[in-house]
Amino acid sequence: MIKLSLLLFMGLSNPVAYADTLTFGIVPQQSAAKLAKLWTPIFNYLSDKTGESIRFSTANDIPTFEKRLLTGEYDFAYMNPYHYTVFHQVPGYEAIAKQKDKRIKGIVVVRKDSPLKELSELNGQTLAFPSPAAFAATVLPRAEMALDGINVTPQYVSSHDSVYLGVSRGFFVAGGGVIRTFNNTAPEVKDQLRVLWSTPTYTPHAIAVHPRVSKDKVEKIQQALLAMNDDPEGRALLKTISFKGIELAQNTDWDDVRALNIKLLDDLLK
Repeated sequence: MIKLSLLLFMGLSNPVAYADTLTFGIVPQQSAAKLAKLWTPIFNYLSDKTGESIRFSTANDIPTFEKRLLTGEYDFAYMNPYHYTVFHQVPGYEAIAKQKDKRIKGIVVVRKDSPLKELSELNGQTLAFPSPAAFAATVLPRAEMALDGINVTPQYVSSHDSVYLGVSRGFFVAGGGVIRTFNNTAPEVKDQLRVLWSTPTYTPHAIAVHPRVSKDKVEKIQQALLAMNDDPEGRALLKTISFKGIELAQNTDWDDVRALNIKLLDDLLK
């Protein structure tokens, strides 16, 4: 318990305070406790393989995570597709890898016993979403609803897990998420939910590096990430975060997201 509490404190605190290590920021789609449990073994593995000290980090909520990306507080970061298109501009995060054979899509979930069958039936309802700029869980569903004339009131609840929990308990008739976090949520919550609707697919989350990190360190960590595909221990760790593998990525992979011309975070860059 003490060890986990220490990990959470370090993971949520300002990354700059631990300059001797490489901080790897994870978008807070789930609780800090769950993220630490899932990702810390992966970073321990990468540290062993590269000889670099890599520390798990996250934030209390997605807006705080966005501010930390903007100021470059993470050396490496796992960020949603829209975040990547924004924070590639400033402060210059560069994609080095992404989930293999993966296209991301948003989902709208309801309780299993809900009578709802069509997205249009949500018109006039209050829905749970993680945060305004959560790409697949918020931006895509809300854009599709707007195009179809479906008017909903968003209630932002900070994380994907909070969306699923709120819908499962009947606090909301529906909520936005993504398949990966839905599959990773607590079984007792997931078992009470079903997917009502899914969005079109896009390039998934980026694993990206801040430009201050030296080229040799970037190459070591990139190669260690890719080597997980061929190592039984690495594959087992990737399975815990619902990854089938990791593949190389480049900036242009996210041009499909740029084509959506999303402006939600433009003010942050001014």
